[in-house]
Amino acid sequence: MPSDRLRWRDVHATTPFRLTLLLGSAFLAALWATLATSYVFTAHELTARSDQILFTRAKSLLASSPSTLPDRVRAEIANATPGLNYFALFGQDGEQVVGDIDLPAPPRIGAPYAVPAAAGVHGPLRVLAVRTAAGETIVMGRDISPIQDLRVRLLQILLVSGLGGTALVVAAAMLLSLGPLRRVRDLERTSRIIAAGGLHHRMPVAGRRDELDQFAATVNLMLDEVAHVVAQVKSATDAIAHDLRTPLTRVRATLYRMRQETVLPDAARGVTERAIEDLDAVVDRFAALLRIAELEASGRRAGMASIDLQTLLGEVAELYDPLAEERGVALTVDLRDRPRITADPELLFEAVGNLLDNAIKFTRSQVTLRLREREDLPVIEVIDDGPGIPAEEREAVLRRFHRASGAAGIEGTGLGLAVVSAILHLHGFTLTFEDATPGLIARIALRAYPT
Repeated sequence: MPSDRLRWRDVHATTPFRLTLLLGSAFLAALWATLATSYVFTAHELTARSDQILFTRAKSLLASSPSTLPDRVRAEIANATPGLNYFALFGQDGEQVVGDIDLPAPPRIGAPYAVPAAAGVHGPLRVLAVRTAAGETIVMGRDISPIQDLRVRLLQILLVSGLGGTALVVAAAMLLSLGPLRRVRDLERTSRIIAAGGLHHRMPVAGRRDELDQFAATVNLMLDEVAHVVAQVKSATDAIAHDLRTPLTRVRATLYRMRQETVLPDAARGVTERAIEDLDAVVDRFAALLRIAELEASGRRAGMASIDLQTLLGEVAELYDPLAEERGVALTVDLRDRPRITADPELLFEAVGNLLDNAIKFTRSQVTLRLREREDLPVIEVIDDGPGIPAEEREAVLRRFHRASGAAGIEGTGLGLAVVSAILHLHGFTLTFEDATPGLIARIALRAYPT
């Protein structure tokens, strides 16, 4: 039995969780994209500001005359913030005229570029080199260590913010999803009960007037209509069976007395006997229909008791052994386990008896009644070597009047398995069919031991 407790290993398969995951992923993608964009644009702006300062200095120095340019460069060096701005002037021959910067390679003219380090400089530089009208080269450098430190600090802040935001979004998504997920679990559990035949159950409505409530209300309305139609059909079927069984029984009795007390021609006697056989089949069908109606309507629990399965199954096998012997079928009984369960012994006897009777009818040579324990739960198996039931018909044969395609020419009403299904449903047990290659395995899985 599946647990009613919400488990996260089952949650990932639900539609609300997938929707929450999709929306949360989209939000987190937008969050990280925003943080990454902020970092890139901020870092670019810091570099652009340094470049702007270099261009401003270069413009000022280029406005100086060649004779005063060396003095202007010396003045810039003297007035510059120590360890931040650097200047140098190179002659036409490439020799340094004045300056406090020594680049590891000849300067690149035109656009600012980064230099990892230079002689006498602690940190990386942003360098701009420009050519004067006289052919001299002015080189300006700006220490960008503070900018790099600021970038690192900014990156750390954004990463911490992003991770914190991600954790908050995930936590909020989980907390916001718990309520809908529990409601979906309740809807799923109720739908399984309804699918098993509990048409009186209804989908839970939380009163929030959201999509889940609308869905539950729509399903409940549909169930009301379905239950009404099913009740009408069952009522009509049961009423017909009840009203016709008595007059048909009287007709059968009249024909039987006429056959016994009156000398009839051979042709008339044959017709009478066939009519009695047909009436017996109809009365049996009506009796089975009323039996199913009784089981479905009563929900009887008074007969429930703790029973020894081995003893009960032994009695069933003893009852049907003469029938198997009469038909030349070997009935094997394998009851090595002795579990006890809570059940109505008369009803369970009837259900197993019906399965055993079907197996004896359809088998070729052998039927086995077996009791086993699987995963600490008892399982009853009736195995034959007959034609079996096609996989696509194994649910249909549990409905009223449906007979398997291989049942043609074999006596039966098409209601035996419906009676078995009604009895097992009353107990909460399940009936499944499997191939025995050749033949069929009818398996009754009993829910649990009594507490």
